[in-house]
Amino acid sequence: MLRAVADWWDAVELWLTQLPFGFQVLLATVVLVPLCWGTAVLSDRVVDAAAARFAARRAARRE
Repeated sequence: MLRAVADWWDAVELWLTQLPFGFQVLLATVVLVPLCWGTAVLSDRVVDAAAARFAARRAARRE
């Protein structure tokens, strides 16, 4: 199973490196921008939830 994934990744990497530079940049942008945006949104929500939980505990201790 792992060997099949490694072989697939090698094929994708070879295909990508053989593309002209402009297409490489375009493809990287199309993939990386949404991935980075999604990661930023997810981390923002996790931090907001953790901060809200921490604030609620702190408020409960004061009362």
